[in-house]
Amino acid sequence: MIFSTQQMLSDGQSVTVTAASTHTLDTGAFRTPHRGNALNRDLGKGTPIPMLAQVVENFAGLTSLKISVQCDDDSNFGSAKTVIEETIAVADLKAGRQASFQVLPNHLTGRYIRLYYTTVGTATAGKITAGITLGNQTS
Repeated sequence: MIFSTQQMLSDGQSVTVTAASTHTLDTGAFRTPHRGNALNRDLGKGTPIPMLAQVVENFAGLTSLKISVQCDDDSNFGSAKTVIEETIAVADLKAGRQASFQVLPNHLTGRYIRLYYTTVGTATAGKITAGITLGNQTS
């Protein structure tokens, strides 16, 4: 897989406590076309946009990790909307493990996108790299 540095959400981010991804994606201001009706924003519709959240360092010391894709019109995510999430047991949180969602999900209606990591237990190690990719390796 090939990541774009401008579309990274986590770049080897240490996830030992519940936290948001270190970066967010700003999809830009939403406008109404000249002489047109207001458009509906849903970034997940249409041609699939590949994304990847992958464990790059084995996790230890926790029970599970929940990875959530969130969007909001507020860059501070004051009213974040969770669009999709996956909970992964610690036994599966080994380097190379990928989240089950492989494309941006439907219903991403907010301007800003981030991942949110919820830890269950006390993590002593574990890192994730995530973002938009050119395509994902599945073998």
